[in-house]
Amino acid sequence: MPASIPTGVTATAFVFFLAAVYLGLIGAVMLASPGALSMAMGAPLLNGLELAGPYMFLVLIGWGLLGLNNWARRAAIVIGIIGLVMLVPSVSAAAVDFRASLLWGGLGIIVRVMIVWYLYQSPVAERFSH
Repeated sequence: MPASIPTGVTATAFVFFLAAVYLGLIGAVMLASPGALSMAMGAPLLNGLELAGPYMFLVLIGWGLLGLNNWARRAAIVIGIIGLVMLVPSVSAAAVDFRASLLWGGLGIIVRVMIVWYLYQSPVAERFSH
C-alpha cells in the first residue's frame, strides 16, 4: 500500500467496508438460519436491489481505494451517483408525508454526495494517477 493515503480516501474505503460487512453478516445469518432475518434488513443499503446479485464488490472497491487504484475511484463515484439517484424517490415521498424515513434517506444522500464530491476533486484524482 502507498505510504500516504489521503484521510478522505481512507474514510470512503471504510464506508464501503462497513457496507460490505453489514450485508455479509445479514447474508450469513440468512444462510445459517433461514427465516431469521428479513431481506428488508439489507434494503437501506441495497435500494431495492436485494436480489440483484453479489455485493462483495464493495470490499473490492474499498481495497482498491486503499491501493489508490483509479478504477476504484471511478467505481466509487459511479456507485455513489447511482445510489443517490435511487434514493431521490423515497426521500421525495418521505418529504411529502414527513415520515421518519426522511432522516435516513436524507442522510444517505448526504453521505453519497460527500463521497462523490471528495473523490471527484482534482487533488484527490491526482493522487490516484500513478
